[in-house]
Amino acid sequence: MKPFDASGAFRPASDGGDELRRLGVRGAGVTVLSQALGLAVQVIATVVLARLLTPRDFGVVTMVTTFSLLLVNFGLNGFTEAVVQRDAIDHFLASNLFWINIGAGLLLTIAFAAAGSLLAWFYGDSRVAHVAVGLSVTIFLTSASVLHLALLKRNMRFSAVSATDILARGVSVAASIFLAWAGWGYWALVAGAVAQPLTTSIGAWSLCRWIPSLPRRVAGTGSMVRFAMHTYGNFSANYFARNMDNVLVGWRFNAQSLGFYKKAYDLFALSASQLVSPLTVVAVSTLSRLNRNSIQYRRYLLSALAAVAFVGMGLRADLTLVGKDVIRLLLGPAWEPSGRIFTFFGPGIGVMLLYGTHGWIHLSIGRADRWFRWGVVEFVVTGLLFIVALPWGPAGIAVAWTASFWILTIPAFWYAGRPIQFGVVPVIAAVWKYLVASLLAGCASAVIIRGFPSLSFVAVSGPVGAVSRIAAISALFGALYLGAVILLHQGCAPLYQVAGLLREMVPWAQFSRSPADAATCGPGASEALTL
Repeated sequence: MKPFDASGAFRPASDGGDELRRLGVRGAGVTVLSQALGLAVQVIATVVLARLLTPRDFGVVTMVTTFSLLLVNFGLNGFTEAVVQRDAIDHFLASNLFWINIGAGLLLTIAFAAAGSLLAWFYGDSRVAHVAVGLSVTIFLTSASVLHLALLKRNMRFSAVSATDILARGVSVAASIFLAWAGWGYWALVAGAVAQPLTTSIGAWSLCRWIPSLPRRVAGTGSMVRFAMHTYGNFSANYFARNMDNVLVGWRFNAQSLGFYKKAYDLFALSASQLVSPLTVVAVSTLSRLNRNSIQYRRYLLSALAAVAFVGMGLRADLTLVGKDVIRLLLGPAWEPSGRIFTFFGPGIGVMLLYGTHGWIHLSIGRADRWFRWGVVEFVVTGLLFIVALPWGPAGIAVAWTASFWILTIPAFWYAGRPIQFGVVPVIAAVWKYLVASLLAGCASAVIIRGFPSLSFVAVSGPVGAVSRIAAISALFGALYLGAVILLHQGCAPLYQVAGLLREMVPWAQFSRSPADAATCGPGASEALTL
């Protein structure tokens, strides 16, 4: 793709209307599909590496990545949103942003490598200093691809971005597994971390054929940098809140305890990283091109929230029921403590997914400053909960995480919607039935399981028993959950809505639906496909 024409003007993929909606929905489909493939790659890596490396190896690397990933995301969370959200951008403005971002990336790389000895002193582990020097390279490599990826996303080229991401993950996993098998220990994880942004940068420059010009004075540079800094400020506050747990567990306990905790947290956060986070750019790209006060904007947003709630609340209850077996199956019996910790994470999964979408409002209306201020509130509330829960160990921190999302979600949507008079009542109306359905189905599933302990799939031990329990319990819960959703909605409208979105997301599944189908399960179904 060549993002700019001969005069330096940006070449848009769509001028709006139905074409914009089609590209947005299709982009969401491609993104979700790529994340599913990425999840498969990640699961393979987890299964293999958990048997080649020790919890202590993962803990040492986590001690460093807790800090390095904040700097890795300097431009990735900031300049990306600035490029995607802005009404107009040209070659010279993009070039200025490129040099600002890559210059900052170089300075942060040098600073983080120099700070390795300080981290080693903080944790009381000399290995941390060497790992910090190795991982500092990822900061600069990531900054080299930020603007090229952002231009691809602005032009709705989500297929290209997704393909690059999958390739980079595959190269990273292959490098880590090979070196772990060769006996490199925690250095295998460091090498994999470096391979991913290197592959991403090569792919981004290959797909986006753009060479930045030398920086010059261009109107709009300052405002875009301020927008990026507000966005990154929110990310930083959110990041500190979401990684303070790693710091506290690693400091108060040890690398092994942190390794157990981190794997439980990874399963907890996996749903957000695989669903909401990748869809953020797609949602912001689409919503930013709509009138923020229009009915269409609100309808698109509420439809997206309902779909997230439908999936998220189902995952919440199902993973709470089978989470121990999932960890036992993937990581092996040596990681049993991670399964116990995850039990306390499970109830927060659905509301965590919903909470992650409130940023779509801030970014799409151009109010990254308000998003940053809310990030400070989140940091304070979550940090206080962590401190209170620390005496109860990693399980207490997991409870604090779950509590923080339940406390913050409604105020977050209220604050995000204030500039456009978008209240929390429509949000609650769009999602509460899914919450109730998951509670009913989850409780019923637990009662049935406990009421028939002699069932063979409950009693069998080992991997076969874990797979049997995961399949049987998930099937039981899924049937009860869908039944509860249909009952509460007095029809199949939400199921048709999700099915309709899936049909639009997948290019090869554009099947028509007869009018008779809409009336099959009750009132409201005929409007289900309306975004």
